Amino acid sequence: MSTDQRFFDYLKERIGLDVASVGPAIIERAVRQRSTVSQALTADEYWRILQGSPDEQQALIEAVIVPETWFFRYPESFAALAKLAAKRLADINHIRALRILSLPCSTGEEPYSIAMALLDAGLQPHQFKVEGMDVSPLSVEKAKRALYGKNSFRGQDIAFRDRHFSAENEGYRLSARVLEQVRLQVGNLLDPNLLAGEAPYDFVFCRNLLIYFDQPTQRQVFEVLKRLTHVDGALFIGPAEGSLLGRLGMQSIGIAQSFAFSRQSEPVPEPLPTFVPTPMPVRPPVRGVTPPPVRHRPFAPTAPQAITPKTPDTADLLTHIATLANEGKSPEARAACERYLREHPPVAQVFYWLGLLSDVAGNALEAQGFYRKALYLEPQHPDALMHLAALLQSQGDTAGARRLQDRAARSERAADSERKR
Repeated sequence: MSTDQRFFDYLKERIGLDVASVGPAIIERAVRQRSTVSQALTADEYWRILQGSPDEQQALIEAVIVPETWFFRYPESFAALAKLAAKRLADINHIRALRILSLPCSTGEEPYSIAMALLDAGLQPHQFKVEGMDVSPLSVEKAKRALYGKNSFRGQDIAFRDRHFSAENEGYRLSARVLEQVRLQVGNLLDPNLLAGEAPYDFVFCRNLLIYFDQPTQRQVFEVLKRLTHVDGALFIGPAEGSLLGRLGMQSIGIAQSFAFSRQSEPVPEPLPTFVPTPMPVRPPVRGVTPPPVRHRPFAPTAPQAITPKTPDTADLLTHIATLANEGKSPEARAACERYLREHPPVAQVFYWLGLLSDVAGNALEAQGFYRKALYLEPQHPDALMHLAALLQSQGDTAGARRLQDRAARSERAADSERKR
């Protein structure tokens, strides 16, 4: 039932989702779930229910959208924002509040992180306002409740939680001071008239969305984003989307790993500012268990085993690499990776970091090679799978990207089954 092309086309029309970007398995699973809930026995029966019920239409969209977000994800972006916001206020002589937009805002972690970052950087509440927008009413409602579980707080340093949250039952309640800075609403980026009556925003965050669209939809959405971003402002995107914005005529602002772009003729290179909270690793570099041994390939030389470091110096070096990379110190992070590979047995995480550093620098071919080395050592490394798939998709290799997405989906299902035991 769920392979029916009608459902793929419907989601493409409603939210711009390109089935090739996520793989058909995710959409098929969502359709199966909703068909069961709706007690539809055939594809035609569920299609009729879907066409006649706005609630079911939204429910299907909710089933496809799986928010994956946490506070201060990509912390270097918030560090860059703090520096840019102070400069922007000076440029406009403090005559108005900064306007910042986060979309899709999912369950609120990003717009609230923006507010916390600016407050922690010393901006006063009257100096900025943040708007969050998402196509999912359910996600927006969760964001408005502002009650978060432990999964929204990742990394070793979460001191911001003590500053801006209070414990409540099994979760954490966001402070009123942060809530007052953020306004949340439902909206769809596929609407060419989205926020048409609003003044442009000084900073727009739209991360990890464009990679899910086909090229015509990417251009359509980009035109909306460009209209929403002030000519002297900055657009923050996801790590895998930089090459796309470059092709569409925007340039990096020059702050390493901020993933921020502008329409200025020349990028303004600046060092990454010091900022609290301490940048969090994207993923803990040392896995809790020893990675599975590498399966030797036929007719290939024996590959070194992926060995989890057992001594404090190797663990410290891996943590140091993650810290350098998250702080935007790309040359130092790359040198630390190379030092690790000279002095210790190879591990997938080091090759993943090298891939990400190459990706950010715009060297797609080199990044692809490093991601593949990471996957050779750890075939189900989730970050390497995700970034390599996005890279292949941006290069037009839809089939290759789909294979990696299917692998990631199988890995996630296996992990879910293991967690439920």
